[in-house]
Amino acid sequence: MSSIVYTKIPPCDPELVRQAAACGVADMHEALGAIVGRQALMSPRMRPLNPGLRIAGQAVIAFNFDGDNLMMHRALRLASAGQVLVTSNGGASRGAQWGEMATLNARCKGLAGVIVDGDVRDADAIMAMRFPVWSTAISPSHAEKRGPGAVNVPIVCAGALVEPGDVIVADGDGVIAVPLEHLARAVAGALQYGAREKIWRPQIEAGTDLYELARMQAAIDAAKVEERDFSWAEDRGRTRGAAGR
Repeated sequence: MSSIVYTKIPPCDPELVRQAAACGVADMHEALGAIVGRQALMSPRMRPLNPGLRIAGQAVIAFNFDGDNLMMHRALRLASAGQVLVTSNGGASRGAQWGEMATLNARCKGLAGVIVDGDVRDADAIMAMRFPVWSTAISPSHAEKRGPGAVNVPIVCAGALVEPGDVIVADGDGVIAVPLEHLARAVAGALQYGAREKIWRPQIEAGTDLYELARMQAAIDAAKVEERDFSWAEDRGRTRGAAGR
C-alpha cells in the first residue's frame, strides 16, 4: 500500500476538551472502566520530558516507517492550535522522530503537546523550552525523510489504540487516548473523582483514615479475605508444630 495522508480529523466539542484538560490521567483512566480504560492507557514507557505539565487535545497522527520521520513533518504542518501531535514508528529506537526545531514550530503554532512512540532528540533544548513532550525513548539517531508512512490513520502507540481525533490527556502519570464516543462519560466520571478527593482531603488531614472514607472494609469482606490475629512467624511455627506430630 502506498503512503496516504488524511487532512481532516473528526470534530469534537471544545468544551469537553477544556474540561478534560482539568482532569488527571489517573481519573480519566478510572472513569473509562476496566476494559476501555486499559485499552486507552499507553505503556509506562511513555514518559514526560518536562514533568509537571498537563495537556489535553485532539490527536493528529503520524505513522512513520522505522528510521524515518517524513510523515511527522506532514502531520506537524496539518496540526492546529490546541491539538496534540501523536507520532509513532512502532516504538523502534532508530531514527529520532522529534527534535528542537519541530518543538519550536509546534510551540509557535500553539499545539497543546506532542506524544512520541520512539526516539526524541535535542532533549535538553526541549526541556529548556518547557514544551509538553512525552516519549518512550531519547536518542540522536538520524532519521530519513523518504517514507513510506501515513497521516491521520489509526495506530497503536505505546500499546494503546489511537484513532484520529481521539482526545489525548497527558500528565506526570502518563498518557491516555480517549475515544470520542467515550469522552463525555470519561470527563464526567473524572470530575466526580476529583470532587470526591477535594472533600476527602481535609477529612484525612483532620485524622480520618482513608480506609474508612473509601469503604475498604466492604471490599475486604466482598473479597472474602481471611484475617488471622497473630503474626506470620507464629503461624509458621504452628504449622511446623502440627506437621511434626
